[in-house]
Amino acid sequence: MYVRRQIRWTLIFRYTWLNIALFIAYSFLIFCVYNYLGWTFIDIPFEPLTVIGIAVSFYVGFKNSQSYERFWEGRKIWGNVVNYSRTWTIQVLSFVQTGNTEADKIFKKRMVYRHIAWMNALRIQLRQSRPWTLDHGYFMERMFNRHGERDIPFDMLSEFLDNEEYKDVTNRVNPATHLIKNQAADISQLRKTYNLDALQEQTMHGILEMFYNLQGMCERIKNTPFPRQYGDFSRIFTWVFVLLIPLGLLNIFEEHVYGDVAESFEISLLFLQMIPFTVLIMWIFTTMELVGDISEDPFEGRTNDVPITALCRTIEIDLRDMLDEDNLPPPVLAKDDILY
Repeated sequence: MYVRRQIRWTLIFRYTWLNIALFIAYSFLIFCVYNYLGWTFIDIPFEPLTVIGIAVSFYVGFKNSQSYERFWEGRKIWGNVVNYSRTWTIQVLSFVQTGNTEADKIFKKRMVYRHIAWMNALRIQLRQSRPWTLDHGYFMERMFNRHGERDIPFDMLSEFLDNEEYKDVTNRVNPATHLIKNQAADISQLRKTYNLDALQEQTMHGILEMFYNLQGMCERIKNTPFPRQYGDFSRIFTWVFVLLIPLGLLNIFEEHVYGDVAESFEISLLFLQMIPFTVLIMWIFTTMELVGDISEDPFEGRTNDVPITALCRTIEIDLRDMLDEDNLPPPVLAKDDILY
């Protein structure tokens, strides 16, 4: 998630430099073919382009709104993870009463730490790449690789689990699922062995059910690619429109320039007006379309994604503080203005 108030132009350039270079070259080619080779037949009326532009704007706008909806749903899910994590810890601290103070501390710490492991296991699973994951370009991908927030190994779970449980869950297809299962096993043990009553057991199982629901919601978004009829056709329509733009602007700038200045300056002035405005219009439309692309998968560990790493650390700090621990980890800080 980008956390700077205003987007740096360097970041915009990282995303759009290739398009800008292509637009300049393409506009210059059209200009030269029209003015120096005399291919005046390539110009087209601008009126049809306005109709296409309006249609493309509606289509791109719909795509962007749906992409943002996926991001916002992911953020709401993780907001619930934060809230229910605190609730789970309160229940563990309140309900787990074995009659032995030291045994209580060990049991409570194990269940709370296992929950921290569950959050991070879910985060790591959501950070794994999928075949449909968007490539953000060379410069952005190099920065993401440097930040190291994608395709993360499960090694860090060893901080929160004993060796036997760590080896078991990391060999599973879905480690997060088995961590919740292990929590349920501990609740059953408390019910049979100690003073956990039926209502308390039911309450704690209700929270575990909610964690499964939240995990399933995340997996639904992660494993369902943005519908390609919206993603791909939006890109195709946008590029058809921007590639026609220079052809439609030839007459407009020509009528504006010719006759208003000396003949020797006409070509130069036409170049200075047509090329920048053409590139600007093309850049605006393709960037609008790109915004939807980079927002459609909210858990990939990219610029506009849900900051689940920071949220996991926030929850970890809260839960360990509730256990009265002293050496709490620091909050996760943004890297190059991106909070992961």
